[in-house]
Amino acid sequence: MSERAVHMTASILLGYPDERLAEAMPLLTRTVESLPPGEAASRLRAFLAHVDATPLPQLAEHYVATFDLKRRCCPYLTYYTYGDTRKRGMALLRFKHAFRAAGFEPVDGELPDHLAVVCELSARGGVEQAVRLLREHRAGVETLHRALEAENSPYADVVAAVLATLPPATDRERAAALKLAQEGPPMEQVGLEPYTAGGAR
Repeated sequence: MSERAVHMTASILLGYPDERLAEAMPLLTRTVESLPPGEAASRLRAFLAHVDATPLPQLAEHYVATFDLKRRCCPYLTYYTYGDTRKRGMALLRFKHAFRAAGFEPVDGELPDHLAVVCELSARGGVEQAVRLLREHRAGVETLHRALEAENSPYADVVAAVLATLPPATDRERAAALKLAQEGPPMEQVGLEPYTAGGAR
């Protein structure tokens, strides 16, 4: 299934770029070359070309500057809908339940709503659960994509590839994404216990 291959590739590319990425490049290249023609394949091919042409320390620096230091480029999907509010904790539990239903546990220290982790769920066989989560939080994925495009970040290609695996957005989903882009997430500052803001590294 091409969705699973796209998500597997995206799960690696959206993680912190270290030596594991360099080691995975041959496999990623073969995987992308085997995808059917379309936006997902072309977007991933463009990002792989960027990785090939960019030294690893520079990739890592851009990753931190983009995902760790810019709130509007947050890779945690529930953040867009709930911000740092109590409702976000309940939303994170929904992610954890979806992972367990697929027989998968995220690595300790990683929040289950990180886009890379959701894509990994699909790559490990939980395609149905992952796609459902992506569709439920499509407005957040769309908002992240727009923010990355505004930053001229190559990572916009990877997020666009993930979006290309989903059915076309409904009018309601487009309206929700536009509202998020204009208003941003809620700002109530309360705890997320028992969760921590660990990154997908």
